[in-house]
This record gives sequence, structure tokens and C-alpha cells, in this order.
Amino acid sequence: MGRSTIKDERSLRALQALASQPAAATAAPGSKASGASRSARVAASAAGEIRIIGGQWRRTKLAVLTKPDLRPTPDRVRETLFNWLGQDLAGWRCLDAFAGTGALGLEAASRGAVQVRMVESDLQLAAQLKQLVQKLGATTVEVSRGDALAALQSGSGRWDVIFLDPPFSGALFEPALKAAHQALAEEGFVYLEAPEAWSDERLAPLGFMLQRSMKAGAVHAHLLRKRML
Repeated sequence: MGRSTIKDERSLRALQALASQPAAATAAPGSKASGASRSARVAASAAGEIRIIGGQWRRTKLAVLTKPDLRPTPDRVRETLFNWLGQDLAGWRCLDAFAGTGALGLEAASRGAVQVRMVESDLQLAAQLKQLVQKLGATTVEVSRGDALAALQSGSGRWDVIFLDPPFSGALFEPALKAAHQALAEEGFVYLEAPEAWSDERLAPLGFMLQRSMKAGAVHAHLLRKRML
């Protein structure tokens, strides 16, 4: 979810070098002490790690850059979300509008989604996502560097599930929900991650109703559907 303009090209080159390594080497703990190249060490020192928790890529660990605005959805929250949605997303079309780490979009692709579009505005994160998708051979996943709202506005009634996880410090929640309402299929779902709870009363003017919700630490997770007319 980082939104800053890339300033550190050296870190990007280092990340690309790390992503080109075999998966086991990328995920191995303690890689800083393994004698890897200087660029790989730079990337490793700047990276965290996420884990795909279900589907064909279950337990796959993916390197994640550490950035001030980057906040990967925790394993516990993703596990709950995909329990809500069902474990098998075969045939689903999914939009991860604020892709960041790609944890949500890749999780959906791992569980059989026929199409996943991940949109990320940050150059460095978008490059990382493309490397990860290539590494996994995720042919159903498309990564775009661009604006989330524009992506939402370009797909009327198209998506079975839309993941909305905007930066918590911004004011994108309401515009994103408005755009998502148009982009969502009639029987589709919106997953919303926010720093505060969104009530049914607050969602109603935007055309949504609350299906499920949970709180994990500072994260409020919501599953929404279109309100019946």
C-alpha cells in the first residue's frame, strides 16, 4: 500500500535480484549471514515476509519490502476472510485495488480465481508484484501500476470480489466504496479493511450492507454486499 514515489533505485534493483533467486533461497531465514551478494543483502534487510495460507501455493513465503505505509493483511485476518468467502474461488474474478504486498490478490489466485487484477500505485511495489507473479507462474494474475479509483471505475459490474485496503492515513475509503459499488457484480462481495469499524448505518448511503466483521489489533475487517433495493 505504499504511495510514495520511489527514491531509492538501488533498493529496487536489489529487490529484483532477490526475486530472481529460487523460492527456497528467497524465503530462507538468516539470509543476511549466508554470504549472498551485497544487493541481495540490502533487499533482505529491507524485507519482511508474508505467507500464502491456502490453495495451490499454500505455505509459499514471499518477500515483502518494509515501507512506512505498507501494512500486509495478517494471516489471521486473511484466514477469516477466506472462511467467509469459501475456500474455493474457482471461476471468480477478483480486483485487489490497493494491492500493496499482493497478499489478498495472490491468496485469491492460489484458491482458483480465474482472473485477478492487482493495482498498485507505487513503482517499487508494482515491480515487486510483477516479479512475484512471474516467479509463481501465476498466469491468471495481472499486475498494473496505476490509480485504484480509476481501476474501480473502469469495470462496471465486472468483479465477484473487490479487495479494498487503502492507506489508513488517507481519505480514500468513501470514494473507493462508491466506485466499488459500480464495479461489483450484483451478487459480489467487497472486502474492506479500515482503522475503524464501519456500521451498517454508515454503509447504507453508499449502497452496501454489512455481512461480516471482525477486529484484529488495529485492523477492522468487513465483508460487504450490495444493499437490496
